[in-house]
Amino acid sequence: MPGREDMPSTIRRSNEKAQDTWAKTHDSAVETYGEGERSHRTAFAALKHSFEKVGDHWEPKGRKGPSDEQSERSYRETPVPTAGGVDANASKEHLVEVAGKLDIPGRTDMNKAELVKAIEKANNRRTAKARER
Repeated sequence: MPGREDMPSTIRRSNEKAQDTWAKTHDSAVETYGEGERSHRTAFAALKHSFEKVGDHWEPKGRKGPSDEQSERSYRETPVPTAGGVDANASKEHLVEVAGKLDIPGRTDMNKAELVKAIEKANNRRTAKARER
């Protein structure tokens, strides 16, 4: 399966369900759109409906649905910045919990937008560190 070969490292470090979701969606998108960025975006969009990025891997979300404004949009609409796998549509309480897993200081004093940015930044740092290994 090409999806298994092209799978990003953050998904390889995730559970089997996340890997299957990404690979199956990617392979279907390749059949429809061909290899390339659109197939990868489609696979990530499907993944973000059931999983959120926490550190250097993806974990199941408590609820299914779009994770940010971009994942709510059609591919035909003008893209907007994503939250990098952070479930920006989650409650503030959930975001504080995720920030706690990532040891983000000052998390209880942050608003939702600040939490999303701080989690995204921490995720990027952890992913970069994991790729160095």
